[in-house]
Amino acid sequence: MRAPVLLLSYSFLVLMSTAGTAQTVDTFDKLVSEAAAAREQNETARAIQLYSQAIQLNPKWPDGWWFLGSLQYDVGSYAPARDAITHFLELTPNAGPATALRGLCEFETGEYPQALADIQKGISLGAASQPRNAQILRYHEGLLLTKLGRFEDALKSYAYFAENQITSPDLLLAIGLAGLRIAAFPQELTPEQRDLVANMGNAAFQHMTGDEKATRQAFEEFFRRFPTTVNAHYFYGYLLYSSDPEAAIIEFKRELELSPSNDSAQIMTAWALLMRNRPAEALGYAESAVQKKPNLQEVQLALGRALSETGKLKEGIEHLELALQIGPGNLETHIALAEAYSMSGQKEAAQRERQLCLQMTKDSTTQVASP
Repeated sequence: MRAPVLLLSYSFLVLMSTAGTAQTVDTFDKLVSEAAAAREQNETARAIQLYSQAIQLNPKWPDGWWFLGSLQYDVGSYAPARDAITHFLELTPNAGPATALRGLCEFETGEYPQALADIQKGISLGAASQPRNAQILRYHEGLLLTKLGRFEDALKSYAYFAENQITSPDLLLAIGLAGLRIAAFPQELTPEQRDLVANMGNAAFQHMTGDEKATRQAFEEFFRRFPTTVNAHYFYGYLLYSSDPEAAIIEFKRELELSPSNDSAQIMTAWALLMRNRPAEALGYAESAVQKKPNLQEVQLALGRALSETGKLKEGIEHLELALQIGPGNLETHIALAEAYSMSGQKEAAQRERQLCLQMTKDSTTQVASP
């Protein structure tokens, strides 16, 4: 006798469930429509509220997470924006603009290593294809690289602006910070520091644009006004090195006169002298650099070469082998070892290193040629 009651109850539940689902769909569609209208009318706060409600009903709606994160970023709610964009990326992996936007959010929340990783990944996925986006992303990439102490890489990011003749006071400050090897953001500078850093940034920018006369004048003016600035002569030498290595060596040595403990200047002086076939002069600089930075592959390589090329083969080989332990995939180290082994009469070891060099060169050529 109870079966009809149970059947009726089940049918009622199915009917109510279907009605509830339809009502939810209607509510979701209404929220989507109202959110889009609010966004198009620049009613940002209301749009954020509506998108938040919509994704609660449908957490797998990618566009909802994207619009929510974008709007939150626009109003300075960077942590919620980061989280919303993360949800979007979980649903839509390898989306370049979204990855880059998350990086910009992380920049604002102080997550600098992750911000750099996301911005660079976003760029690699095409997020910088539009000029405006390229400017924003390259600028922040340079800021982050500088803050994290990767000064030379930061300058490569800023080269984009010189190539496109784009400049601004903030950009010149950013370039100046990278050039002077100051791990800071422009807004962290005092008024006195801003003047010095901006002048260095302007001199570097002139070099990046290829204006040799303006570069020389700008650096001469800088050294006249700020003669004892640490890293200034080193930076000028770094910029000169590819076109005028002898002038670069002079600048590196001037830097060391002002700042004898400047590790970067010691390393670059040693390398520049080695490249000019002056190993005896390079030796002292390389020895000083190794005392301070023994775990750097390029420092051990420089000292190993300087020793080997001045006839101290046993000591030179020891440092070259140490350099190889630190960086086993470095072609220059294998080339230097082949030469040192050959000069010391270790023919088999020299042949082994030459074969490795040939294989590494072949592998590199194959990778470049591959589509």
